[in-house]
Amino acid sequence: LLDLLSSTLLSSSPVKRMAMSNPLSTVTPQTFSYKLCTASLFSLKHPSSLSLTRNPIRPRRLITAKSNGSDSADAPDRLISAICYFYPFFDGIQYGKYVVTQFAPLQVLIQPLVPAIKVFKSFPFNGFLVFLTLYFVVVRNPNFSRYVRFNTMQAIVLDVLLIFPDLLERSFNPRDGFGLDLLMSLDSTVFLFLLVCLIYGSSSCLLGQLPRLPIVAEAADRQVL
Repeated sequence: LLDLLSSTLLSSSPVKRMAMSNPLSTVTPQTFSYKLCTASLFSLKHPSSLSLTRNPIRPRRLITAKSNGSDSADAPDRLISAICYFYPFFDGIQYGKYVVTQFAPLQVLIQPLVPAIKVFKSFPFNGFLVFLTLYFVVVRNPNFSRYVRFNTMQAIVLDVLLIFPDLLERSFNPRDGFGLDLLMSLDSTVFLFLLVCLIYGSSSCLLGQLPRLPIVAEAADRQVL
């Protein structure tokens, strides 16, 4: 089944050939497999974390930048939190295979990250190993401040959500026409969303502010006690 789902959507048209030459277009069955494992592990441990049902509103703990305390956001905390947002971006970089080749400013913006992306993609299960490390070493570790654990959890939930466009891309595999245009739009939208989340999340953390990403913030709140 994985071999069938991993058949490439890029075959004949000029746009497809251009994307095939782009290293961002690499998607392997192993990558898809570890994403399924990540989503399964996450849902088994916290089945309600991604639920769309409305939960009773409860008071939120205010997290501000201060020098000490369990919710501190000093310089090391800010740096760790900012780095965590690179995880979902690196894991979903392949969704930029269309938009990056068409817009030179995006190529310039991403070029400094290419060495780190190559290292991240060098082994198919690197993403899964990073997930396990972030979740069990950081999120579940009370020695880290809640500020760090919340931001790390947001990055993890954002990465888990990538399973949905991944499934759609592998099951819906048009070769031309309107279907291909729709798929290109979907991939580009996912990539731009990840890019915005990276810029907003990392910059807010470096400034000592608390970023709350759409879709994932509530789920992250429920996981961080």
